[in-house]
Amino acid sequence: MAKSSSLVTKVSVQRRRSVHRPRRSPTKPERAAAADMFGSLAGCPPSPEYPVVPDLDDCVVDAAVDDASAAGRRKSDETLAVHAGEKLGSGAAAKTDSIATPIVSGTTHWFRDSADLIAFREGRRRSFEYGRYGNPTVKVLEEKISALERAEATLVTSSGMNAIVATLLALVPPGGHVVATADCYSEARAFIRDKLSKMGITSTFVDLDDDMEVLESVLDEGEVTMFYADSMTNPHLKVVDVTRVAELCHRRGALVCIDSTLASPINQKPLALGADVVLHSATKYIAGHHDVIAGCVSGSEALISRIRAWHHDLGGAISPNAAYMIIRGLKTMALRVEAQNRTALRMARLLEKHPKIERVYYPGLESSPWHGVATRQMAGAGGVVSFEVASDMRGVMKFVDALELPLIATSLGGCESLVQQPAVMSYWGKSEEEKAKNGIKDNFVRFSFGIEKFEDLRDDILQALEKI
Repeated sequence: MAKSSSLVTKVSVQRRRSVHRPRRSPTKPERAAAADMFGSLAGCPPSPEYPVVPDLDDCVVDAAVDDASAAGRRKSDETLAVHAGEKLGSGAAAKTDSIATPIVSGTTHWFRDSADLIAFREGRRRSFEYGRYGNPTVKVLEEKISALERAEATLVTSSGMNAIVATLLALVPPGGHVVATADCYSEARAFIRDKLSKMGITSTFVDLDDDMEVLESVLDEGEVTMFYADSMTNPHLKVVDVTRVAELCHRRGALVCIDSTLASPINQKPLALGADVVLHSATKYIAGHHDVIAGCVSGSEALISRIRAWHHDLGGAISPNAAYMIIRGLKTMALRVEAQNRTALRMARLLEKHPKIERVYYPGLESSPWHGVATRQMAGAGGVVSFEVASDMRGVMKFVDALELPLIATSLGGCESLVQQPAVMSYWGKSEEEKAKNGIKDNFVRFSFGIEKFEDLRDDILQALEKI
């Protein structure tokens, strides 16, 4: 009887420690849901070009499991957001039988003896040494994001900008050349242009609004180390054709890095589309509650190892407490993002027909020039909608001030709706030339929808428009 009990316990522990990181093709219901999100109400059929993702074998930590059955298990994003890294992982929770991942606050980890230390050094035993190099709570978060991104590895950092800097420093050597989109994140653009140039790294900024010819031309001119872009962009919500870009860049030996913050791992999988690394400001949709700052970068084990080495030197480690808060927030990310997708699409359609709105920017609309590529590579168009109000700066300020529910604030992706008029916020004091260069008009508004009831947000926006 004792022998049987021991066997049951052993099998239970082995199953608990299996890390589920599958690559999978979307199921028929998921394809149908994506088509409905973008266009079934407008007569848009499901796309046959929805990306098919090859399987990635499960990774097993300190356990022998049935590889065939493990590889056959396929989990949805909703399930992975809850269980990956924890029940389906090798993290701290698996070792304590705690449903919630424990916060391991210790900065230093000890070894049983010299042999134990040598086993760790040689990679025969997985453990931790010092908090700047890794932490059990943070490891759970990294495994969870890897599962959602269908990535081999993930590095979580203290901020999105830290993830960007570590990635660029690690993957672009002196003498390298970065091609970036002109409308990538402004601080990333400044770092590429002003800081990397001091290290002998050149850069070219391109506009992919019309076609890929400009990118092809730059790639043909000389060796390019990396293509860097946001998809979707902020605040105009343009969508990069990641598959096409990856084909062009890989043909010439260039890496592809996509900042997918505005899409979230629920709406878009850049690695599955051909990108080499995907970045997020985890502060936004991943954490989802406007209460923690973090970043992350996912990709192959080989690339993330290079980035991790730079990360150790830069010292951008996230605290275990912050990691715990993100793990907690991640469990509801799929629910939050799906609700935000629905609200944003319904509101974009409503605003597009409103007489006081001149233009709406949202790739979920058929009128968007990015609708086609968004339908092919995304499961939803996100929770941010930008639009131009038929008024001047003062009139738009009056509209924003009349809103009762959203908070006037920067950032996005949280439970609360946020609104900003960029000409008054991020571009206040900038020259007209700089605003025009970045497509910022005085009547431009960016609205990040939260998880409030659609009807309440609708009524609030409509009453505020009446105040103009």
